[in-house]
Amino acid sequence: MESIFPGDLKARHGRLLAWVDSLFVDHAVLRLAWGNWGVVVPGVLYRANHPTPGRLARARRRVGLKSVINLRGATRSGSDALSREQAGRLGMAFIDMALSSGRAPARETVLALAAALLAAPKPALVHCKSGADRAGFAAAVFLLLEGAAVAVALGQLSVRHGHLRGSRAGVLDAVLLRFETEGEGRMGFLDWVRTGYDAEAITARFKSGGIGGFLHDRVLRRE
Repeated sequence: MESIFPGDLKARHGRLLAWVDSLFVDHAVLRLAWGNWGVVVPGVLYRANHPTPGRLARARRRVGLKSVINLRGATRSGSDALSREQAGRLGMAFIDMALSSGRAPARETVLALAAALLAAPKPALVHCKSGADRAGFAAAVFLLLEGAAVAVALGQLSVRHGHLRGSRAGVLDAVLLRFETEGEGRMGFLDWVRTGYDAEAITARFKSGGIGGFLHDRVLRRE
C-alpha cells in the first residue's frame, strides 16, 4: 500500500494523516514497543529502527544525540515527515543516505555512506526501517573505518537486531566477508572499496533462500 500522507504536516488533517500513514502503512505500530536500539560506539554512534518523534526526543535527552543518518532516503511517508520535523525541532542535523538491503551497494554509495558516517555531528543515530539490515551494515562500516576487524564489525549484522543472513539482506554480510578475504590486513576498507570492490559480482554470486529468505522477503517485506 502506498503512502496516504499528502506530504505537508501543516495542511488540513496533514498531521493526523502522517500519523495514520506512519503507524499503519509504514508499520510503525510494530515499532512502538521495540526501538531496536543499539550502541555501536558509546557516545559516538547509535543505531535503531525508524524512530518516532518521542523516541528521538528521549535519545536527545539520554545520550545528547546531535544528528540522524536516515538510510531510507527522503520519502513522502508520514514516518519520514515526522522524524525529519522532530530532528529540526531538536536542532539535530538530518542526513539522507539511501541504501537497499537486497543488493550490494554501489562503490559510490559505500563511499558516500562512509563520508556521512564520518562527517555527521556526534553522537549520531543511524536508522533504517526495521533497524536490522541497513543500520547494521552502516554500523559495521563505521567500525571498519575505526580500525575494527571484520569479525567484530559483522557482529552488527546479527539476529539479535533481526538480521537474517540467509535472506536477501545477507548480501551485506557478503560485502564484508569479501573485504576480509581480499583486503583485511593489507589495506584499509576504503582503499579496498576504491580499488577492489565489485558490487555487481557480489550481488550476482549471492544466493538467498530458506526460512530467512521467506521471512525477509514475503513476511516482513523489508526494503
